[in-house]
Amino acid sequence: MVEGWPEDLPVLVEQQMRQGYVSVRPTVRIREELLLAAADNGMKDDPAAAEVYMLCFKSAGGLAREEIEFPIEKKYFQQLEKLIGYPLIPKLRRTYLIPDGRRLEVSHVDEGQPTEFWYAEVEFDSVAEAEKWDPARNGLEKYLWNEVTGQPGQSMGAFWEQTRLKTVR
Repeated sequence: MVEGWPEDLPVLVEQQMRQGYVSVRPTVRIREELLLAAADNGMKDDPAAAEVYMLCFKSAGGLAREEIEFPIEKKYFQQLEKLIGYPLIPKLRRTYLIPDGRRLEVSHVDEGQPTEFWYAEVEFDSVAEAEKWDPARNGLEKYLWNEVTGQPGQSMGAFWEQTRLKTVR
């Protein structure tokens, strides 16, 4: 969990998102991704990258999970959104380049709502790599101090259940 955007890191991509869950156990998620800005990496002029609709399946787990994700047509996203029947979760995500060459994804969720929060993620190729990674080596120890990976109730699926399924309708 983090507070605000990190300082002094180059922003690679900024996306506006909305996501919802057909199921939390197992995780079946839909997400709309709208590209707002991109560094000169070939994405900003690609109309296919500007508006993407995804369907995602995730296994159980905390630090490491199997994930199958693929694009779907907008009409299928809209049908699934209607089937879900709850307001989707809005997120603003910025992807930053950190000194070791990895990407730091920071998301601002439910902006302006009482449920608003920020979180950050760094992706790794293996569990061993994730476990040995130290934010201090990238000057991020004060920003990434509140590690909640693996703690019960700290997933977006759990947030969905707590904020959409229990409080809406």
